[in-house]
Amino acid sequence: MRIGFLFALLLISAFYTYVAFVELSFLTVSGRLGPGFFPRLIGVGLILLCLVSLPQDLRRMRLDDVMTGYWSVIAMMALLSGGLVMLFSIVGGTLAMAIFLLVTLSILNRGHHLQNLAIAVLLPAAIYYLFDVWLNASMPEGMISLPI
Repeated sequence: MRIGFLFALLLISAFYTYVAFVELSFLTVSGRLGPGFFPRLIGVGLILLCLVSLPQDLRRMRLDDVMTGYWSVIAMMALLSGGLVMLFSIVGGTLAMAIFLLVTLSILNRGHHLQNLAIAVLLPAAIYYLFDVWLNASMPEGMISLPI
């Protein structure tokens, strides 16, 4: 299961990186970091991590490994990720990330309500501060704008 996941992640990362290099510019006309800077770093990093992890997992693989019963969780996470993409255009990036994190952490980290809420609020706030305030790169805004 893990090898299949890593291989799928490698394929998705390769496509993501291809789009980042082809569609997004590395620098703006004024010479500042462009919209392709972070996606390129993230894509190359994901590919490298997958290429390091796959051979290690292949060596550790046993013939008697069985498929686990986590398909429902995987399907739920895929649906929630699709919901995150749709929420971006409706409520904007920061609020969409907070909602996504709160829901996914409620599923994956059951019983830790305060910790889940803190992560769901603080992580999007930190990402907002990093991009919108510090780097002066706007976050995706939705139809419902936040008063931030």
